[in-house]
Amino acid sequence: MAAADPGTRLPSVRELTARHQASPVTVAEAIRQLVAQGLVETRSGRGTFVAAPPDERRAPDLSWQTVALGPGRPGGEEMQAMLALPPAGAIPLSGGYLDADLQPAAALGAALTRAARQPASWQRGPVEGRADLRAWFAREAGTGLRADDMVICPGGQAALSTALRALTAPGDTVLVESPTYLGALAAARAAGLRVVPVPADADGVRPDLLAAAFARTGARLFYCQPLYANPTGATLAAHRRAAVGDAVREAGAFLIEDDYGRDLTVDAAAPPPLAADDPDGHVIYLRSLTKSAAPGLRVAAIGARGPAGARLRSARLLDDFFVAGPLQQAALEFVTAPAWTRHRRGLRTALRARREALLAALRRHLPGLVPPAVPRGGLHLWVRLPDGADDVAVAAAAAAEGVVVFPGRPWYAAEPPAPHLRLTCAAAPPDLMDEAVRRLARALRRETARS
Repeated sequence: MAAADPGTRLPSVRELTARHQASPVTVAEAIRQLVAQGLVETRSGRGTFVAAPPDERRAPDLSWQTVALGPGRPGGEEMQAMLALPPAGAIPLSGGYLDADLQPAAALGAALTRAARQPASWQRGPVEGRADLRAWFAREAGTGLRADDMVICPGGQAALSTALRALTAPGDTVLVESPTYLGALAAARAAGLRVVPVPADADGVRPDLLAAAFARTGARLFYCQPLYANPTGATLAAHRRAAVGDAVREAGAFLIEDDYGRDLTVDAAAPPPLAADDPDGHVIYLRSLTKSAAPGLRVAAIGARGPAGARLRSARLLDDFFVAGPLQQAALEFVTAPAWTRHRRGLRTALRARREALLAALRRHLPGLVPPAVPRGGLHLWVRLPDGADDVAVAAAAAAEGVVVFPGRPWYAAEPPAPHLRLTCAAAPPDLMDEAVRRLARALRRETARS
């Protein structure tokens, strides 16, 4: 067969079986392996033929897809970079999930195993999610939301994408904090929305500028993370909460409260959600278990009252019907068991140790990058680079030195006022923080000298 010319037809399976005194199953398996290796090819209704050598085959022409697809959607490359796994040997100071050592994998695995053994978990349940799991999310929120107001979603990003599509139409304006979560920017742009940034500082979004943005744009939606905002780590100050609520109400608008960090508190106690002070249904409340447990636990809930809640439920149904029953049951078992309390207690201690190790390393090797305000929770530090530094180039130089960091530029909906890096303290153990910052310092010196 090796000497046969390309295009030569092979004998039939029956003929090969008789010639080699082999079973039809053996002959069929041999042909399957030859096909997998690219040595032969099957042609429907005609038989099997010797394949042409790779250099003689016509290269596929996929250029037509460029015309058919049209312009690409912005944000995809940044999201892929944010979610990329670090290369072997690199120390990750980037990422949005807990290091494997911090994840309650054993407890989650046991809960999922038990859920998978129960036939009822594989049956179709309510499209809005299990009532008991929705009730847990509603209780945890400590707001006026009820179980019937909540919808279970396959992760916070899916919930956010649904909310943006359900509450807006393409061409509408959405207001966001500046800087803000990269995934929110990507989801808003994918929904065809015009994204307008509102400046924020160490005390969260500025209410005066939020009111001005509502008045200037006519927007009816504001997305924010009042607790440990990603990437800055800022928490909306107590003296601004009422003013933010007033600005939203006066504009007749909705506020999507992304409460991703509720279980990532490190210091003191977290303030209640904004939804707790929302009698008239302006706040759309979102909370996920993924950030505080494991990336594979893609379970979140989003809640709203009135017609907005009905819109969200309809949109989720159209997206993917419902979240897998075993995953919902495992999540409920985990968060209602003592293991959840133990995990959160241990996580608080571990995040504090990693944050302090990262801060200590910055003080030793890059004192100019120590942030003036240290977040009381969350997973990240937002560090200011020297004026004139190129944050994207610094991140690339750091990767060459073997430490992964994320540039600040993609977190802005418009021009960034200064160069920043987002450093994640949850992705590497404390004993690697010093070496990670050493590598970052070398990269910054090299890039500074080059520029």
